[in-house]
Amino acid sequence: MDPNLTKGLACALIFRAVSIALLALVAVEAAERPPNIIVIVTDDQGYADVGVYGAQGFQTPNLDRMAGEGIRFTDFHVSSPVCSASRAALLTGCYHVRVGIHGALGPKSSHGLHPDEMTIAEVVKQRGYATGMAGKWHLGHHEQFLPVKQGFDEYLGLPYSNDMWPYNPKMNPADPPPPLPLIEGDRIIDPEITPKEQESLTTWYTERAVRFIERNKDRPFLFYLAHSMPHVPLFVSDKFRNKSKLGLYGDVMMEIDWSVGKVLDALKRNNIDDHTLVIFTSDNGPWLLYGEHAGSAKPLREGKLTTWEGGTRVPFIARWPGKIPAGVVQNEIAMTIDLLPTIARITGAPLPTLKIDGADIWPLLAGVKNARNPREAQFTWFGVNNLQTVRSGEWKLILPHVYRTLHGRPGGIDGMPAEYESVVVKEPELYNLQSDCAESKNLAGERPEVMIRLQALAEKARVELGDALLRRNGAENRAAARIPGAN
Repeated sequence: MDPNLTKGLACALIFRAVSIALLALVAVEAAERPPNIIVIVTDDQGYADVGVYGAQGFQTPNLDRMAGEGIRFTDFHVSSPVCSASRAALLTGCYHVRVGIHGALGPKSSHGLHPDEMTIAEVVKQRGYATGMAGKWHLGHHEQFLPVKQGFDEYLGLPYSNDMWPYNPKMNPADPPPPLPLIEGDRIIDPEITPKEQESLTTWYTERAVRFIERNKDRPFLFYLAHSMPHVPLFVSDKFRNKSKLGLYGDVMMEIDWSVGKVLDALKRNNIDDHTLVIFTSDNGPWLLYGEHAGSAKPLREGKLTTWEGGTRVPFIARWPGKIPAGVVQNEIAMTIDLLPTIARITGAPLPTLKIDGADIWPLLAGVKNARNPREAQFTWFGVNNLQTVRSGEWKLILPHVYRTLHGRPGGIDGMPAEYESVVVKEPELYNLQSDCAESKNLAGERPEVMIRLQALAEKARVELGDALLRRNGAENRAAARIPGAN
């Protein structure tokens, strides 16, 4: 045989063997590479403010498609019906009272999420993830509390709610808040957001998310997209102004849906769609006080700032092609505190060393038949450590407390709030949410055995995390961090 031919054949065989080895290596790396995670959270969006949940007056085609290609939960909850407390629970996997974050932190707050608490960003960084965030933080605006100090490599957004600024029509003129800043990383890049700039927030956040995806497509990443909308005051860009039949609120929701579509498009364009878990939810229910500028929690009772279902039950959609079955409706209960341990499982990351409250709900997300949330019960606290509800299975116990309501009256118009009235729940109440999600029939007198069981669960929670309504201190509460010298 011709020596040159022999040499050429040998080279070809070697090249082929190397190519096969490289392809095998790529396949192994792809199989071993943990999935990307995108968590999208809106602000004050109602349970019924997505097409597949019954939205009226506006369309959400991208969210509806996401639900059709994934799973949506009908009984998904936050740990408290208010901003900072809810976000602390989502990011740490803990009830907010465990980590010392209550209510909604404002521009005069001197505390924030403690650096000892491990966020979902810090969990996945143990596996070499790139991490980014855009949007509303609301867990401490001082430099040492910002996202880049809590596991996020980069951040663009507002430090707290977009109504905490001098342009808010309901502010106290004798005690106005300082200007609302836009922050990049740990640096203020725009010291005073204007109403015109608010119109661009949803677009800015979305563009940041898309650029992050493009820059990190070749490595595992987590991105937290926390929209400032539809929290009042509402703002929308020109591309969606007057597009809905529901006025400004509908326009805002259509733009948020557009944002979801842009994120999903970026995943497909960069060939990582099948390797990415995308989650969509809200931080609490609608702020009904604002009427036409608020969303809907129908058929649930009440909304934000209450622990009735309309305040804590929120839309939840998850999509991961090939891993989460398409078109599934999940009726099992779950909470935002369950996201951190679930993300830890699917990324192969160790759990925090400090105790958390959430449970791994991957079987629920994966649509495993007869899967159940492993937690025996879930609880909601409001105010400063006031234990208000216990949920176990289909049963919900309402503990004595005071809440504010409109009593069925319409809310405000043109962005101005109406007036609440206070109601006292004097005795414990019991509802079967499987047959009565509107919490309309109190069964406390008919099911004493259920009352006894749920009250025992409440007592167990009080021992662990306290109950200010009964002047009970918990044995396992952890403190928030404070700036030096603050009370």
